[in-house]
Amino acid sequence: MKRTHILLSSIVLMALSSLVGCTQDKKEYIEVKALRDKKVKIKDMFGINGFEWDFYDAHYNFDTTKFNLIRNFSGFRHFLDWERIEPEKGVFRFNHKPEGGWSYDEIYQKCFRDSMTVLVDLQVTPSWLVNTYPASKRQRDLIPIAHGAKRDLPASYIEIAKAGFQLAARYGRNRNISRNLILVPKETDPVIGLGYVKYIESSNEPDKWWRGKDAEQSPEEYAAQLSAFYDGHKGSLGKGVGVKTADPTMVVVMGGIAKPNVEFVKRMVEWCRTNRGVKKDGKVDLCFDIINYHMYSNDYTGWFAKFRSKKRGVAPETNDMTDIANSFTSYSAELGGIPVWSTETGYDLSDRSPQRAIPIGSKSNEITQADWLLRLGLLYARLGIDKVFYYQLYDNNDPGTDAGGVFGFSGLVDRTKRRPASDYIRQVTKLMGDYSYLNTINQDPVVDIYQYGNKRMYILLVPDEVDRKEKYTLDLQNAKSALVYTLTPGSDTMSVKEVKTANGVIEMDVTETPVFVEAKP
Repeated sequence: MKRTHILLSSIVLMALSSLVGCTQDKKEYIEVKALRDKKVKIKDMFGINGFEWDFYDAHYNFDTTKFNLIRNFSGFRHFLDWERIEPEKGVFRFNHKPEGGWSYDEIYQKCFRDSMTVLVDLQVTPSWLVNTYPASKRQRDLIPIAHGAKRDLPASYIEIAKAGFQLAARYGRNRNISRNLILVPKETDPVIGLGYVKYIESSNEPDKWWRGKDAEQSPEEYAAQLSAFYDGHKGSLGKGVGVKTADPTMVVVMGGIAKPNVEFVKRMVEWCRTNRGVKKDGKVDLCFDIINYHMYSNDYTGWFAKFRSKKRGVAPETNDMTDIANSFTSYSAELGGIPVWSTETGYDLSDRSPQRAIPIGSKSNEITQADWLLRLGLLYARLGIDKVFYYQLYDNNDPGTDAGGVFGFSGLVDRTKRRPASDYIRQVTKLMGDYSYLNTINQDPVVDIYQYGNKRMYILLVPDEVDRKEKYTLDLQNAKSALVYTLTPGSDTMSVKEVKTANGVIEMDVTETPVFVEAKP
């Protein structure tokens, strides 16, 4: 029996050796699986911040040329000054066309029809509320409560909560709202349930310490504001108060915090636990649907993270943006996977700005701005951030002026034409806007994989800011050739060339500008 076993084993081994010899030219296929369950589309990394006048010419006519520039982006975060819709307490206006002005109905309708996500950020305390303060304390960034009101009491924020109701009633999807609750006296037939807007934000950077204590809110104070704004503090503030009271499907985004410290959100959640309770499923009854933070990639992280003083903007992979993003997404997972957005980030082009993009090698500062913004979007998709909005569409400063501010020349559009940053965004969106992040197969150079159905796109880049170049061998399995797409400033589309593979493999020269590769069978 023993000899028979040995003989049989020898025959099996010889057969296996023969099989291996016959298939030695075949490569082992390694399947790359999704890093996480949720899908982040690359186009969702390309929102923009702006104002209503960005849509109009000097005579308040809707400007299709300007709108075509806005259409390069997947989302528009609208800085809406509260007083523009409520010039008098309890009197709302949304269409200023009759007297010569902007129409929010028109703006939001155009965006909606173009499948552009609109986030309305209701910000800036109106003068009729500011005037309740002593003259020496009046400023536009005051906390949105009357002078002397308790800062940590939801009822103190009833006015902005009423404004939230009016916005949601008009632009949300619920048409079953009593006309008696609509406070637009110049409309004989109140407009309800247009369905143009899904997302709304209450205040911008509520932790604005640089504007003084009358403008800076603690997490608990801001949670009290959001609780009123969200649903009238669980309906306790009466009819016509709160976004969810008007439209339960509208999504409330917390105001993007200027200091991207997740502890601010944790304290807000604890306030909700104490003051709003726990739902039947055991989760805290939150007063927001989306976590939101701001972070600009520079050396301004000294108050909560490692400090690196370069007095300029830096490439997004070279500072603490990854660790900070991870802190928010990790806490989001603890809350059941609530989405995380970053609604402000960007780079400036002024030589005097501490947030400036720099020339690198033969690249101008505009090309570096384009590289870094695109790589920032790719970084956030890699880390599981759900949406990104860049700051901002146009420059704050006029050409030829420079007061040395941080964000005077941060625009992705130069008056009547795209800058390279928006060229890149348009090109990537056109090539693969609906592709979702799948996984990363190499860290330096970075090699990301995006997928749409059965199609895959590889994105390669060097995560540095010194004009570094690397070689990378990209295995496209059994593809006979590859399509290599290169970003092209000033163009609507990337340049593309077909490259033959060697047994499914191509050698790539990778730089700090992302390059895109697709296998061609």
